[in-house]
Parts: sequence; structure tokens; C-alpha cells
Amino acid sequence: MAGFLDLPERSLKPRDRGLTHVLDKGLSCAEVDGLMEVAGDAVDIVKLGWGTALVTGNLIDKLARYKAHGIPVVLGGTLTEIALRDDRLDGLIAWCKELGIGHVEVSDGTIALDGERKRAIVARLAREFTVFSEVGSKDDERIMAPYRWVEEIEAELAAGAWKVIAEARESGTAGIFRPDGEVRMGLIDEIVHAIDPARLIFEAPQRAQQVWFLKRFGREVNLGNIAPADVLSLETLRLGLRSDTMEIEG
Repeated sequence: MAGFLDLPERSLKPRDRGLTHVLDKGLSCAEVDGLMEVAGDAVDIVKLGWGTALVTGNLIDKLARYKAHGIPVVLGGTLTEIALRDDRLDGLIAWCKELGIGHVEVSDGTIALDGERKRAIVARLAREFTVFSEVGSKDDERIMAPYRWVEEIEAELAAGAWKVIAEARESGTAGIFRPDGEVRMGLIDEIVHAIDPARLIFEAPQRAQQVWFLKRFGREVNLGNIAPADVLSLETLRLGLRSDTMEIEG
């Protein structure tokens, strides 16, 4: 990197803070290599969205490419929800092991999952995997009180989740956002009053949302549902190389 600017420090990989969690909706192996060539240092984990892992024609080769680049992969939480709905969790666990996937996501954004059962699943999986749990609904009309967000996040961290993902959908129009994409600021304030934001990943697919979280929590905030094409853009926002975030400290 050119040395004529004093750029902010970024934590080194593997990072615990400043994570960029990328959504792969069907990249080819060539596109994976292209992403790594352009922005590999900024990618911390990749999620194969929803149930795409079951239908992609290049799964084994793609996983090998990510592994060669040192990027952990997690399957979409929707796939875990379907496995739970159909009582196929053991099969999903066995498949993840067969594929060499060491991260799993546990969510209930679509199905109704009893809190006690969800925590038991998180605890079980945490014995063998790095677990991301997700809190919040994909239904923009299903509003959960802030205190319930706090209770669920705290309980799932206690059960063994490494990070808890705050739901927003790929569109950024549900969960921690209003249907028009506006941040539910009061909700975020309630959550971080009780929970260290370093233990959270905020889904923020839209640039304005990314800017808001960077300004609110600093350059090393964990952000998820980032499109591959937006990884480099987000990194410039983190480093103050765009006008939106030039004045951010920390």
C-alpha cells in the first residue's frame, strides 16, 4: 500500500473485530478468485446464501477455492431452518463435516423456533463448530420489542454463539431496519446498551446503512450481508477513503 497517507489501523486476519461478512449468491470459481484478487484481505467470512449450496454446480470446487484463500465458509441460516423443520439437523451436521465446513448459522427468521430449543441447538453445535446465531425476523411486519432482542442475543451468546447476527435481510428492509431501509436507531441503542457491539454482526447491505454503523461504532464494526461487488467499497469506507467517512475516528 502506498505510504504517503496515514491510514487508520485495521485489525489483522483472522479478525475478531471489523469483520466483513460477505453474501455469495452463486459466484463462479473464477469470480471467487477475482474477488480474492481485488479484495481478499477485506473478506473475513463468506456465507453461501439461503439454500444455494444444495443447487450450485460448483460447490466442491468453490469451497476449495475459498479454502485456498483462507476464507471460512458458512451455509445460509435458511438451510439450517429447513433442516430443523424437517428434522434433518443430523444430516446437515454430517454434510458440513463432509464438506470441511467449520462454521454454522442458526436462525429463526422464517420458521417459529422455541427459544429454549434454539439455545440448545446453539450449545450442541458450538461443541463442534464456530456458531453464528441470528436474531430478528425476515418479515418486515413482525416487530420484536427491543428488550426481547436483548434477551435473545444475551441468551444465545451464553449458549455458545461466537457472534450474533442482527437480521436485516439481503435487502436491508427488515429486522434492524424499517421497510424503507432506515435504521431503527432506538432498537440499536437498546441492544448496544446491554451488549458489546464487538459480539454482534449488523447486516447492512446498503451503503447508507454501512456508513451509519461506521459513524456510530467506528471503523472496526462487524458488518454482514455485504455483496461481493461492495467489499472494496466498504473497505474504503472503513479506511476513510470516501467522503462519507473521512472524519470517522476509532
